[in-house]
This record gives sequence, C-alpha cells and structure tokens, in this order.
Amino acid sequence: MPDNPEANDRPVIAVSDSPPAWLPEAISAGGCQVGPLADADGYVHLTGPASLPHLPARVRWVQLPAAGIETYLADGRLDDRRVWTSAAGAYSETVAEHAVGLLLAGVRGLVVAAGLRTWRGKAVADTVSGLADTTIAVVGAGGIGRRVVEMLAPYRATVIAVNRSGRDVPGADRTVAAADLDELWDQVDHVVIAAPQTSHTVRLIDAAVLARLRPRTWIVNVARGGLIDTDALVDALAGGRIAGAALDVTDPEPLPDGHPLWTTPGVLITPHAANPRAGLEAALADRVRDNATRFASGRDLIGRIDLTAGY
Repeated sequence: MPDNPEANDRPVIAVSDSPPAWLPEAISAGGCQVGPLADADGYVHLTGPASLPHLPARVRWVQLPAAGIETYLADGRLDDRRVWTSAAGAYSETVAEHAVGLLLAGVRGLVVAAGLRTWRGKAVADTVSGLADTTIAVVGAGGIGRRVVEMLAPYRATVIAVNRSGRDVPGADRTVAAADLDELWDQVDHVVIAAPQTSHTVRLIDAAVLARLRPRTWIVNVARGGLIDTDALVDALAGGRIAGAALDVTDPEPLPDGHPLWTTPGVLITPHAANPRAGLEAALADRVRDNATRFASGRDLIGRIDLTAGY
C-alpha cells in the first residue's frame, strides 16, 4: 500500500497480470492507485474477452483496450452492473490517417502501379483520378470518422458524414442519419467505413449496395471486416462494377492464404495495421489516464459503452 496517507482516498484500480510499465503510471497520473482486484473500484483489461476475470461487485468501472467491442458482447461478458468503457476515439489520429492514405492510394492509381513489373504508363494513367469535386461518404462519424472528415478538407471534395443521430458533424458538407443511409449510395463516388460492427451494421455493404455504387468508386474499410459482404465485394470487383477496395480489415480475419481477395484486381490489403503498436500503447495510456482522472473525480467517462446500441 502507498506510504502517503492521502493515497487511501484514491480509487483502487486493478490491472491485467504482468502489466506493461505504462499502465500503472497512467493510473497513478490519473489520481488513482493500483491494487488487487478484490479491493478494486475499477479494472483495466488489456486482452480479449476470454481472459476477462470474474469481477467483484465492488468494481464499478472496467476499461477495455479496443474500440470495437463486438467480441466481448458475443462472449456475453459485459453486464449492466457497472460502467464499461472502450477505447473508441483513442486511436482516431493514426487510423484516420491510414484511411485517407488508402483512399489516395486507390484513386491515384498506386494500387495498380504497385503490381507492375514492367513499364506500363497508360495502364496506370487510365486508373488515376483525384478527390477534388468528388463526393465521399464517411460512414461512422465517431472519433475516427470525424478525424477523416477533417483530414479530407484540403482535397476539395464534398464530404457526407453518416452517424446514428444525424446531428451535424463539424467540417462535413452534410450529415445524414444512419437510418437514411440507403438514400446515399447513388450519390457518392467513394466510401470510407469507420462504423462499429453491430447487428445493424453487419454486411452493411452487400450486393445490393455494390450494384448502386459508381464504376469509379473506391471503398475503404478501417472498421471491421464484417461490415462488407466479402463474396459480394469479390464479385463486384471481378465484374468491374466498382474501381477498388482498400481494406485494413477483412472477413474472415486473418484473411487465409489463397482467398480470392488476395488476387482480385483493384484490392489493397493492409493486415489490420492502421494502428501501429507504438501508437496504440501511447493512445491507450492517454485514455486510461484521462478516464482514471474522471473516475477519481466522479465525472463522466470517455468511451462509455451503450450495451443496447452495441458500442
């Protein structure tokens, strides 16, 4: 126990076994103290749902390490007896940057150029376009999506943000409620997917949607692979109905060797690499510190999970 008597007034936060050095430092910087789970007011979990321990009733807050929490929901580990927080928004900078990079790689012909083994200037030039005067839908305007909207500002594109509420997203030319998303597919040139995976968003991009998109459309997915019907995507790409797909996530994931996505023209795959480990740890440390500070002072926590909504 800490030698400082005032430490007794600080909330006790338990941590996963063998925590990295930054975790207790972040908890302490947030005005809490690290202690055993039996005495804990809160708990910070760093791995998957299978290793989540039995939590005493006195634990009032649990911080999870990921932005997407569908595996925890599927495992039935989240309950309404305490507050659960995800890392939603914590990784927005690096993931949004990756999303814009993927989109540029598609529209600027880099995907085609990367596969060349001989000089074929016309083959690349025929695939090159730009973002100016195009319409881009950012589906899922949470932390990542909002940052994508901000990063697209210099490219002179019309950006449509899609969120659950339909409330205006700063920087977007237009904001549309998720319930009205079906009206958009005929109006957009490119799609960036940054939405959580829930029962309402699984296979959001299916054969019917792909049939309505434009031949020059690039789809970028930095959310979860299950938001796209993979078989329908392969068919649309093979048939030339859309220009391409740049995917940091896939369904299935990891994508098996020999899967058609690896060899389908117009596909760029980065293996869930939008959030590099060094950046992930720094961002998660900031989130733990910020939420520990809020927990200690009784304020609302960042990234609070809505169990009904699924994120």
